[in-house]
Amino acid sequence: MTFDRSIKIAPSILSADFADFGREIQAIEAQGADWVHVDVMDGHFVPNLTFGPPAVKAFKPHVTTFMDVHLMIAPVDPYIDAFVEAGSDMITAHFEAGPHIHRTLQAIRAAGCKAGVAMNPGTPAEAVENLMDLVDMVLVMTVNPGFGGQKFIASQLDKIRRVRAMIGDRPIHIQVDGGVAPDTAPLVAAAGADVLVAGSAVFKGGSVSNAGPYGENIRAIRAAAEGAVARAA
Repeated sequence: MTFDRSIKIAPSILSADFADFGREIQAIEAQGADWVHVDVMDGHFVPNLTFGPPAVKAFKPHVTTFMDVHLMIAPVDPYIDAFVEAGSDMITAHFEAGPHIHRTLQAIRAAGCKAGVAMNPGTPAEAVENLMDLVDMVLVMTVNPGFGGQKFIASQLDKIRRVRAMIGDRPIHIQVDGGVAPDTAPLVAAAGADVLVAGSAVFKGGSVSNAGPYGENIRAIRAAAEGAVARAA
């Protein structure tokens, strides 16, 4: 995938109908999703339990865009190969998930996958400063990971700005996950984020049999974010 800093909307399928993931993925892509975001939780690193490699493998045939797999698990390293083999296009590991994040990112890239590093709200921007040459994306969590539908943490906007300054002209995305909606999208985009994860804000009001609202929600988030970027230019 060619790198660019245009706004990308990555719906989190954690908010989709669990009984119909294949058609849900097809529906959000048809309605304008740029990426498909898969939240993997282990009930240990975060207080929730979601998907493993077999689920990711089942999602893959339905994804025609880009499958972005966010590992909220610890440890990460023993599962890298399984998630790569399942078809992940990007694997994001948390800075806080283990003592050797540098090694983890090396392993993800060595397995042939794009690598991202995520930071919880309590982790300072400087934590990832020495990882910039190993990552394709930095994910700034704007809620505490583990559950959907939480309130956006505004203090993370300064972190996004600081990460953007660290990146400079490197081809590294900044992703934001947590509380993203039309009212917060302009804030994160103006701060420097270009990949916006949204769960309930995309899926609310729609369904597989009535996917139009998905498109309306995606367009509203995108327009709000792009407007902020244009004003900042």
